[in-house]
Amino acid sequence: MDENDVLALVRLSGGRVTKSRHAILKSLINAKEHITAEEVAGLVREQYPEIHLSTVYRNLEELEKLGVVVHTHFLHGPATYHLENEIHVHLVCESCGQILEVSLELLNPFMREIKKNFNFSINPKHFALQGMCGVCTKAES
Repeated sequence: MDENDVLALVRLSGGRVTKSRHAILKSLINAKEHITAEEVAGLVREQYPEIHLSTVYRNLEELEKLGVVVHTHFLHGPATYHLENEIHVHLVCESCGQILEVSLELLNPFMREIKKNFNFSINPKHFALQGMCGVCTKAES
């Protein structure tokens, strides 16, 4: 998803594209990985030093309500943010911190069983599945 696509999505969702919002979205688009609100603020302040952390948090929250941004918690760290370009599940190694993104299709059978047996719908966007990657598992053996 490029910058124009994201800005169009914000407008389509009923949101406004302000200077701070545009800078925040640009930071998320250019990020190579999920980043925290503080990291977003640092990137935004390089161009617009007057934009405060509270403005970044407010905008991230609004962009999430519009369905443009998703936040996820990895282990015990702060929330990280990324664009809502495709829903995926995060696998996080509890030992080395490696994060893998996997297709939601892998989790769908499990989610269907939970829905069928417990009438409970899982929101896979917000959480990460914790465990051990192959390298760390092998190192512990």
